[in-house]
Amino acid sequence: MLLWVLVGFIVLSATGVLSLTFGVLRGTPKVGTFRLIAGVQYLAALVLAGARLAGKA
Repeated sequence: MLLWVLVGFIVLSATGVLSLTFGVLRGTPKVGTFRLIAGVQYLAALVLAGARLAGKA
């Protein structure tokens, strides 16, 4: 149960960062870095969810 809450928080954080890069932070020079951070967060959430569904976590 706690793992699903963690996955939810990670996805929520990644979505927030990604939405900022298409809104307020669109003109900043480091927008690519922020999008990369959001992608890594999505990947981490996917790995955690996959491990849980496979019974490894």
